[in-house]
Amino acid sequence: MIDILLGFLKAFIVGGAICTLAQLIINKTKLTSGKILVFFMLGGLFLQAIGVYKYLVDFAGAGATVPISGFGYLLAEGAIKGAKYGLLYAVTGGLSSASAGVTSAVVFGYLFALIFKPKSKNN
Repeated sequence: MIDILLGFLKAFIVGGAICTLAQLIINKTKLTSGKILVFFMLGGLFLQAIGVYKYLVDFAGAGATVPISGFGYLLAEGAIKGAKYGLLYAVTGGLSSASAGVTSAVVFGYLFALIFKPKSKNN
């Protein structure tokens, strides 16, 4: 029971730190949210490429994989594993490792678009 609570605490601290950093960047800079998302995704990719992000994932689990930096981590991890089998697998490895998350985002986004009616912020 203590291990489960400790895992939740680690995930909350690391995920919260990543989100806090993003919020500080939003508040203190004039960067658009799209640019910030790309920077965080590339940050996760870069940190995994140099072998650092894996330790964060091992420590915090979902706290490190759920934020957008976790998507960059998945792309790099898949490319690194695929590179062992050749250049083509290095290119497709990242896509195959992240395919479940991308597919579920598209499917659930479509389902919720059918269920709910979008409104503009002016209404």
